Amino acid sequence: MGGVEDDEPPSKRVKLSSGELRSPLNNSSLAETLTGSSGDLMPRPLPSQGDEQMVGTQGLIERVEFVRIITKALYSLGYDRSGALLEEESGIPLHSSMVDLFRQQLIDGNWDESVATLHKIGLIDEGTVKSASFLIFEYKFFELLDKGKVMGALKTLRIEIEPLGINKNRVHELSMCIMSLSQSVLLGCSSQGSVSAKSRSKLVEKLQKLLPPMVMIPERRLEHLVEQALNVQCESCVFHNSLSGSLSLYSDHQCEKDQIPSQTLQ
Repeated sequence: MGGVEDDEPPSKRVKLSSGELRSPLNNSSLAETLTGSSGDLMPRPLPSQGDEQMVGTQGLIERVEFVRIITKALYSLGYDRSGALLEEESGIPLHSSMVDLFRQQLIDGNWDESVATLHKIGLIDEGTVKSASFLIFEYKFFELLDKGKVMGALKTLRIEIEPLGINKNRVHELSMCIMSLSQSVLLGCSSQGSVSAKSRSKLVEKLQKLLPPMVMIPERRLEHLVEQALNVQCESCVFHNSLSGSLSLYSDHQCEKDQIPSQTLQ
């Protein structure tokens, strides 16, 4: 067995082996596999499987966006470890380090620092920066009122909120909140509970809708895309005559002819 291989000079066999490892179709991890390395137990995708910029049968889906949306869905469903593992294995972070810092500063209530970070994120026009800053300073304003620091809240209103030059009506409402706490309830700007972690999470959600989606992916984006696909399938179904509860993600929706009443019963 193998007589042909044994007749070849050793130098020739080494040359072929090293040439295979240098081939552009083989990456470093694949080379380790060929040499019998067992240091990495996690199988790594071949370039043709995982390094393509576009995925899907029609090549319409950008791989980075696709992975980020899946990661976002995992976190939204409460699968934090799975989301973190996908970020690590794919090498595609859900957010940039600057955006992660920005989100954490919001949750911690570091309002001034979060506004400073906001200006460093980039890809945001001036109008969006002002609108986002207004929301952040508004929460800072309410926090100061909750702590009874009326002069601090007034300073925030005059020095940080009003110079933004937007939302004048809301600025007037905030000024009335300082003058009368009872009036603030009528105006819908009561500060009660505004410093809770839950309310800060709501602030993050508001900013997600305001900032460009490539900076902060909107909540439940994957669910929205799936629902869109199901609605399109129902609209294109010629004999559609079924309830939405009968829809499945495992196959494309299509009603059969026998689901349409075609016989007279009475």
